[in-house]
Amino acid sequence: MRPPLIFDRSLLRAHRRRGLRLGPETFLLDRVAEDFADRLQAVVRRFDLALDFGTPTAAVRAALLRNGAISTMIALDPIIDATNLSGDYAAAVASRVVADAEALPFADNVLDLVVSGLFLQAVNDLPGVLVQIRRALKPDGLLLAALLGGETLTELRQSFAIAESELEGGVSPRVAPFPDLRDMGMLLQRAGFALPVTDVDRVTVRYATPLALLRDLRRMGATNPLVERRRVPLRRTTLMRAMEAYAARFSDPDGKVRASFDIIWLSGWSPHESQQQPLRPGSAKTRLADALGTTEIAAGEKPER
Repeated sequence: MRPPLIFDRSLLRAHRRRGLRLGPETFLLDRVAEDFADRLQAVVRRFDLALDFGTPTAAVRAALLRNGAISTMIALDPIIDATNLSGDYAAAVASRVVADAEALPFADNVLDLVVSGLFLQAVNDLPGVLVQIRRALKPDGLLLAALLGGETLTELRQSFAIAESELEGGVSPRVAPFPDLRDMGMLLQRAGFALPVTDVDRVTVRYATPLALLRDLRRMGATNPLVERRRVPLRRTTLMRAMEAYAARFSDPDGKVRASFDIIWLSGWSPHESQQQPLRPGSAKTRLADALGTTEIAAGEKPER
């Protein structure tokens, strides 16, 4: 069964190209790149062949290559990226692959590391992509990814809902749905990853006006890519009412407005016999009741009063 089409991939590419033409806004990616370097530094091993899967700029590649843990990196991009590496980092990128992001062009068991920065939230078949990544990793290979999720842009979503309810007679999807932290942990397990770990980093950005946020989203290539979006142009009166609602509900005392970005971090390993394994049921040598200093009660019995 084919997965539902949530995102218009041709529109995603068009928005990305427009952002590059306007001059990309990269503060979120730059933050993520620094966190990638810190997290990978905690993994005491070297990766011979790494894949940067879909990250919109070279920031993550440059940060990871600087720490010396990667020998060679491949960059897979759904469009030709106008942001290039330079110097030593350019020499370390063996190739740049332009391919369908939901049909990875790699054989099984060839990659030591896959990283992805702020890209996977816009994939239609995320469970299928995670399975493909796990298959492409060698045994004991690592996936480390950051994607937008949770309550990202909840303020903008609520503000447009207010405006459209008042002026349009109904709400249309204008902000993409984002994955939940708990769902991502389950997806990693379903895809066959061992030792899955997820956590979230809430970033709150303040803007002089809500329109300044919209300008940044345009430069990020992050405007509405939904297949089910309303196909008529946004009315100016609706936009202005949404901006009024935003300023009224999400302003700080100094007049600036808040915008939330939840960055969900994922890590998981391709299974290998050397990894820590769960104990077999019934193999415990100490009873839980003894450890807690309580009396064990058999199932169906009631405690004495």
